[in-house]
Amino acid sequence: MATNLDQQITTPAPPNLATPSQIYEQRFFTQSFGGLNVYFGKLTALFSALFGRRGGKWINNPYGAFQDGTDQVAANTTTAYAITFDTTDFSNGVTLSNSSRLNVAQAGIYNLQFSIQFTNTTNASQDVDVWFRKNGTNIDKSNSRFGFAPRKGAGDPFHIIAALNFFVSLAANDYVEIMWRTSDVGVQIEYYAASSTPTRPAIPSVIATLTFVSNLSQETA
Repeated sequence: MATNLDQQITTPAPPNLATPSQIYEQRFFTQSFGGLNVYFGKLTALFSALFGRRGGKWINNPYGAFQDGTDQVAANTTTAYAITFDTTDFSNGVTLSNSSRLNVAQAGIYNLQFSIQFTNTTNASQDVDVWFRKNGTNIDKSNSRFGFAPRKGAGDPFHIIAALNFFVSLAANDYVEIMWRTSDVGVQIEYYAASSTPTRPAIPSVIATLTFVSNLSQETA
């Protein structure tokens, strides 16, 4: 068993055994058993690497991590808006398109997680619904409602992070989107630049990850 530059294990090739003759030949059996011994030795090493204490380091599952560095606002309270992203942090079989679509190349069960930096600039309590769509269609029972207190003062909005995770079944080339609707246009998704005293990193308006969990079961494949 050999490793490549990407630190991935490789599957050993089966030995190329010759066809035995009708007459017993000790050399043939010696060579065949030798090839099989080497092959099974490589298989043993392969399984030891995969199922050892740190075997997970060899597993290459699809994943994607995305964020946005802009403010996102709602023009009205009767429209569903797709949350958008402008940065891909990590991508392995999960890609971003149309600014809002998280696409998968491999079928499977995926864990979709998000954190959204909401602000309420109004003087009243407000609500926001956040849910998921698959291939442009709402996913049943995927909605969550987040409640926000009134702003603390002029120029000092109420801040809150909305976060959760959701398992979704996806076929190859499917995509998912995160949707939102607000009870007042004074609620927005806000980006904050890096701060000083002390030095603090920027606050993305949205962070989302889509991670492969398992292959599809027979019932959903």
